[in-house]
Amino acid sequence: MAATETAERRRMASSYSDSRPAYGDETKNALKTTEFFAMVGVIAAILIAAWVSDSLDDVRAWTLVAAVSIGYMISRGLAKSGSKYFGSEDPANRDSH
Repeated sequence: MAATETAERRRMASSYSDSRPAYGDETKNALKTTEFFAMVGVIAAILIAAWVSDSLDDVRAWTLVAAVSIGYMISRGLAKSGSKYFGSEDPANRDSH
């Protein structure tokens, strides 16, 4: 009896999620996120610190900039991995569903 109730619950949950229409993207455009502006700010701070400081050389500064950029790209990739937008539709006309 418990197995029948559990199977019924799974069927009801899956039918609800399958029947809901999914409109729009799950994530924002990259320029609309705070992560983008945080990345730009951190990169600017690293480059200014390298310019002003004698202890932070150019190679180390550019390595830090690359590390921050790679971290941002990985975080955007993880955020977009569940997105429903495939890139083939026109972003200006997505609301015409």
